[in-house]
Amino acid sequence: MTPERPRRADATDTQVETPVAVSRVDDPSALQDLGSEPLYAALDLGTNSCRMLIAQPLGSQFSIIDSFSKSVQLGVGLEASGRLSRASMGRTIQALRICEKKIEKHGVARMRLVATEACRRARNAKEFIRQVRRETGLALEIIAPEEEARLAVISCAPLVNTSTEQLLVVDIGGGSTELVWIDLSAVAPQDRPKAIMRLHMGFNAQGEGAVARVVDWISVPLGVATLKDQFIDVDDDAARFALMSWFFEENLASFSPYNAENPREGFQIIGTSGTVTTVAASFLNLKRYDRTKVDGLQMTSDQIDLVIREYLALGPEGRRTDPRIGRDRHALIMSGAAILQALMRIWPTDRLSVADRGLREGLLYAQMSADGVLSDGPYT
Repeated sequence: MTPERPRRADATDTQVETPVAVSRVDDPSALQDLGSEPLYAALDLGTNSCRMLIAQPLGSQFSIIDSFSKSVQLGVGLEASGRLSRASMGRTIQALRICEKKIEKHGVARMRLVATEACRRARNAKEFIRQVRRETGLALEIIAPEEEARLAVISCAPLVNTSTEQLLVVDIGGGSTELVWIDLSAVAPQDRPKAIMRLHMGFNAQGEGAVARVVDWISVPLGVATLKDQFIDVDDDAARFALMSWFFEENLASFSPYNAENPREGFQIIGTSGTVTTVAASFLNLKRYDRTKVDGLQMTSDQIDLVIREYLALGPEGRRTDPRIGRDRHALIMSGAAILQALMRIWPTDRLSVADRGLREGLLYAQMSADGVLSDGPYT
């Protein structure tokens, strides 16, 4: 497996497609005009989870009307067989039926329903997509790594600090990890979040005034599930963690900022993933997850390292029963932590912003921005 990237950072300049037609094929009435405040849906089917948001435009943001999230483990066994298993497809279709009912209940007219790394890699992905359409009426589209990276970036626009000149956005998924390095130094401080939003039109988006410049981006085909599978035969917990962390770093060699001088002043990392939010919740010692305390939290490299050391000290059994980690996350937290540790080793920072947002929010922002239903900033 090799990381995917374009020939140059601006090679991907096509606008995010925003289909107006319903993605459900069994209900043409869903195309009805919902007035000045239509409902939008965004579904993200990843290697590990199926997640959906239904939202309505509200000023420069949107209001969540309904949501869904379930661990479906679509990618289980994919590393060994190259195929989606019958059991994992069955679990996923059950979850998608729930999503279809929510879409129908709310009369959603605008939607994007996307699948990522597991479906990009599986030899039977097309067969699975057809089965989903036949059994649920939902039309999934498999998106390319560069669009996945772009959507993750724009979802984080509200968290971009006005003092940030160099920005690294990291999206740790189940089957892949996207990194995007953005130079904001030419953009006026107050316009930096808005400049990130413009990237929904492409990584070389133009507009009035200075623009955010994408220095480089990379999609590494290693996420929390696929990295774990690579080292599943290593019994020792600490050794497995160290091997995962160094193996992930080796896959960053072609990412140009990896070999560049590391900035500290005006540098911000935004991490969006279940791994990052779980580490943040553990740092805050939250027995019950609270998004309002986690989203936007700033952490240092030392604080992240402290939490990871606690995880290692707990061992597999201790992590399984730790309420801060949760039942759905304990099996994958160390592979995610290995990725996070590698990033902190390369780019130590006093300012990693935790983002409880990602592809779904990016899909919503992209659709609403393209439709012109969001008012002009501020993105807070």
